[in-house]
Amino acid sequence: MEENEKRMVGKQSICFQNKVYVRGIASVVGKLEGDGPLGAYFDIVEEDPMFGGKTWEEAESKMQQLAAEHAINDAGLKKDQIRVLAGGDLLGQLIATTFGIETLQIPFLGLYGACSTMGEALLVTSLLVDGGYAVHAEAITSSHFAGSEKQFRFPLAYGNQRPMAATWTVTGSGAVVLSAKRKGYDVIVSAATIGRVVDYGVKDSMNMGACMAPAACDTICRHFEDFGCQPEDYDAIVTGDLGVVGKEILLALVKEKGYDISKQHMDCGVEIYDSARQGTDSGGSGCGCAAVTLTGYLMRKLSEGSLQKILFVPTGALLSTVSFNEGNSVPGIAHAVVLEHIR
Repeated sequence: MEENEKRMVGKQSICFQNKVYVRGIASVVGKLEGDGPLGAYFDIVEEDPMFGGKTWEEAESKMQQLAAEHAINDAGLKKDQIRVLAGGDLLGQLIATTFGIETLQIPFLGLYGACSTMGEALLVTSLLVDGGYAVHAEAITSSHFAGSEKQFRFPLAYGNQRPMAATWTVTGSGAVVLSAKRKGYDVIVSAATIGRVVDYGVKDSMNMGACMAPAACDTICRHFEDFGCQPEDYDAIVTGDLGVVGKEILLALVKEKGYDISKQHMDCGVEIYDSARQGTDSGGSGCGCAAVTLTGYLMRKLSEGSLQKILFVPTGALLSTVSFNEGNSVPGIAHAVVLEHIR
């Protein structure tokens, strides 16, 4: 079999031929996230929502800088050893990332997959390490509750009433250093499935779960088909930020396709908050939701071996203020990455 035939699986999937090791991780969150069920797992919990900055956007940039530097230090590396940094955020023209990582002076690939960006960043950096184009590469993303509300919904001072289907944008940044050289964590990235844009015509931007669940279903089912695998082949199938409403829709859609993932499925948006106690409606969302749940909680469970193999499927709603104001629907996308414990 040709080498590229081993790498390309089915219609949308990739099997990495070389070991892509997780070498360093970082999770930086705000106070609300630190007070949630996963609070003990995060590396840095910042009480100041401004992160010492003057604007919400500057706060998010500072958060990303903290995460990027912490992950590099965790990997036992210096910033000039990172060949490529790939990532993005929800703000226009990726300004949180651009201003956050500029002082690091690492070659940069800006990515936008909305809240699926951590999956996309892991996929791109894994390709570079697997292909021999980088020994060390870093994936990063972030979101900030106030910055997202300001851009996509209403400024906080407006005090609008939120519907119960709404999700709460996570204030957080997650970073992962991937490497061709094993050190640090007993985790590898072994495969991936690139998602497609899926649009069911949903126009309610306050119900992100309904917008993104069809894309999650499409990618998960395509992954099963491409690799000839079943839900029970994974300890956990982890979506990014569907929340309570989106989780219910996803399970129903996947069941219609002939798969039952109810025993394996967990959603980062459901896990990161105690919605009843913290008043976060349907749960969490935002680029930072999947990123910090992965880097803070899931990576540690994988490294210690309590999880052996997971399918990480962060989900994104591909809307903008322009598309929404012009009356367009909200398409979704989801990228899947397989992470495994290694002895």
